[in-house]
Amino acid sequence: MFLSRRNTERLPVEEARRRTGGGQADAVLLDVRENSEWRAGHAPGAVHAPLTGLAAGASLPRQAQGRPLVVVCRSGHRSQRAAQLLVERGADAVDVEGGMRAWIAAGHPVVDECGNSGSIT
Repeated sequence: MFLSRRNTERLPVEEARRRTGGGQADAVLLDVRENSEWRAGHAPGAVHAPLTGLAAGASLPRQAQGRPLVVVCRSGHRSQRAAQLLVERGADAVDVEGGMRAWIAAGHPVVDECGNSGSIT
């Protein structure tokens, strides 16, 4: 049996921030990078769910369940795969073009695991 794959939507970083930032956010920013990358720096308010875990069948974190998802990684490649996987599971998921590199280039904040200024590795 052949299953068709639906391409997921890709968002420019400014649209991703609009949908996930502030008190009026309608979506969750889901960071699918690995633990060491997350600890070094991530967008404030993002929820962490490494792609390796999702690909192995892990559930979404509670804060992301049943919500629209804007998926991000370092450059946009893993987030595309993760968004497709999540869409196939029935989630409403899109990914961020350019990933966290684009996030930083746009001047948006990044924090480390302690809430201090972070970096993208």
